[in-house]
Amino acid sequence: MAGAILLLIGAVLQMTRWEFSPYIYTVGAVMFGYVQVVGNRYDGASFIIKRLRRQQIFGAIALVFAGVLMFTMQRNEWVVCLTIAAVLELYTAFRIPQELEKEK
Repeated sequence: MAGAILLLIGAVLQMTRWEFSPYIYTVGAVMFGYVQVVGNRYDGASFIIKRLRRQQIFGAIALVFAGVLMFTMQRNEWVVCLTIAAVLELYTAFRIPQELEKEK
């Protein structure tokens, strides 16, 4: 939860061009990504859930990459990467529980 809050605060502060906002965002993205990768394991046999988990991990990696873009790019290219990551995370957040219910 703390990672998601730092991620949100860092993204909002980046729009004001505060110099420490990329650091806040990147720390939040790494914390959020760590929980996505390590905390949510799936050991079942469902191909659909495994595919959704890969998409979720890709979304977490894209969140961290958006933080790297905040440091390296001068314009707002990071917003595109953040949007892609947010869509993937949102999609998988709704679909994985649905598929887990079907599996039961």
